[in-house]
Amino acid sequence: MRAHPAMLIAASNLMVAPTIAQPVGGTMKDMPGMQHNAAAAKIGQGTGVITAIDQKAGKVTIKHGPIPAVGWPAMTMTFQATPPTLLKDAHVGQPVTFGVRTSAAESQVTSLHSR
Repeated sequence: MRAHPAMLIAASNLMVAPTIAQPVGGTMKDMPGMQHNAAAAKIGQGTGVITAIDQKAGKVTIKHGPIPAVGWPAMTMTFQATPPTLLKDAHVGQPVTFGVRTSAAESQVTSLHSR
């Protein structure tokens, strides 16, 4: 008796073990290209004007001047507020000074004050 071709394909699929990428002897940060270098984070101070606020997401958009400490020119940018309570009294159009922490992963506003 001959096996049906569909049965052969199904049986061969059962014999192949799934491959899962896992670091050997370490964590994800030990994998090439997956490193998170905390030393690469930069901290600076900026001044600007709030152009948008997303209270639910904890994000604020600020049109700011240059921030030399982190190597940024003047631009408009959205930041994660850390902690989100920084946004409690903030409003669109408000001139602010702010602290920023930036890394390869994201940019955060760490302080926010009216000017």
